[in-house]
Amino acid sequence: MSDITPKATNSFSGFHIRQTPMTTDEQLRADRADVMRHEIEELVAVAGTNFLDRSPIIGAINPIAAPIHITTSVDDNGRVNVVGCVTFGTAYEGPPGCVHGGIIAAYFDEVCGVAQSTTGNPGMTVNLTIDYRSPTPLHKPLEFRAHVASIEKRKIITYGSLYHGETLCAEATAIFVSMRPEVFERLTQLRNA
Repeated sequence: MSDITPKATNSFSGFHIRQTPMTTDEQLRADRADVMRHEIEELVAVAGTNFLDRSPIIGAINPIAAPIHITTSVDDNGRVNVVGCVTFGTAYEGPPGCVHGGIIAAYFDEVCGVAQSTTGNPGMTVNLTIDYRSPTPLHKPLEFRAHVASIEKRKIITYGSLYHGETLCAEATAIFVSMRPEVFERLTQLRNA
């Protein structure tokens, strides 16, 4: 039987638990962040706005979206390739100096989603698997790449990769299930209700 109890001498013990109270300055900044979250909700909840504009990943009116520039191209074999270029700032930090893994997952979901939509039968994510290969640096240009790997009836399987220069930072496989247009319309109506 292994002992998984954190040791007091472990420098990472309590890493995700704040060990000291906030300073006055930190509390003021936390209060300001709460106000900003409320303002962001008001900004993106405007009725009649296209749902893409509200996206937390590519939304032009969503201030939490790190701007990503997405392009598509067709290679010599007829495969559509999607490339998303982005630089994440300090607000997206996970491990010191690195992009948070959850942020990477969200951006893979978006870029792989763009790839699957090129089939003409776009769907919703049912599975997203990521293998993190190397720390992904903050404040550096990054490139997400994606393409459709296969289609099995309603399942659209995509492959994605994330690079910092020549360094492979992460790989992803995403499975989407194509959605009938009436389902998408029903979701839109529920959102607007």
